[in-house]
Amino acid sequence: MTDKGIKQLQDKIDSIIRGKSDAVKMSIVTLLAKGNLLIQDVPGVGKTTLAFALAKAIDCSFQRIQFTSDLMPADITGVSIFNPETREFEFKPGPVFSNIVLADEINRTNPKTQSALLEAMNERKVSVDRKTYTLPEPFMVIATQNPMEYHGTFPLPESQLDRFMMHIKLGYPALEDEKTAVIERTSFERLEKMEHVITKHEILRMQEEAEKVIIEDSLTDYLLKIITETRKHEKIRLGVSTRGAQLLLRAAKANAYFEGRGFVTPDDIKTLAPFVLGHRIILKTKQFISDAEDVIKEILEKIPVPL
Repeated sequence: MTDKGIKQLQDKIDSIIRGKSDAVKMSIVTLLAKGNLLIQDVPGVGKTTLAFALAKAIDCSFQRIQFTSDLMPADITGVSIFNPETREFEFKPGPVFSNIVLADEINRTNPKTQSALLEAMNERKVSVDRKTYTLPEPFMVIATQNPMEYHGTFPLPESQLDRFMMHIKLGYPALEDEKTAVIERTSFERLEKMEHVITKHEILRMQEEAEKVIIEDSLTDYLLKIITETRKHEKIRLGVSTRGAQLLLRAAKANAYFEGRGFVTPDDIKTLAPFVLGHRIILKTKQFISDAEDVIKEILEKIPVPL
């Protein structure tokens, strides 16, 4: 049976972003799996609202970083400032020291600043002036980028794309949902009045329980066959790394936990594989992540599911 808190969490976010239950589910699964999320879509479809709603529903700290061409690494991680009274340098934490960090339009800043997030996303730590600071738990980076406008942008390098557990799109809403959104108050007005339905401590408990979800050896072998096929496929130049396999396993466990099960099924792996693996492979010809997701679906159809 699905945890009551998860159901309340999804219902609360669904009330803000209508008609996007699948995207909301994937964002919650990513959080349960201790992952980071990349949302790529056109402006105005709710990318920022989704991140804000998730933070507000959980009663945790939230910071939005608007990435621009002049943003510096210290603007993200923080900086040491000299205190003339104590005659010592004091560290002033940056916005990355929050539970949920929204990296808005992450591809608008230079690679040096983008890389400032790498350590935080992978190790949940930040190193400044030869000192290491631990980030708060739970911690999640939700990054957005606009695929339609490339002027003045810096494409995310493969090393950074690999740090994101999932890549999703929101897409345009259905007609009825869009009509409701147009007539009602703006999402941000409703967000300001939104109350949390779950605490940080409950999320940490759920994350621990999701890690304990059981997966049989046959399903682990099935998962690894998918990974191996990405390294041999004729359309793929660079296949999925070992980190990608680890993240797919964690995501599958979190999805099973979301569905109220204590064990992973083949459907957990098949459902999440395009979202977890699509942005990790490099194709020989086509460039878009959606093309890569189609290739992952081809691989899933090709490999027999264990009974």
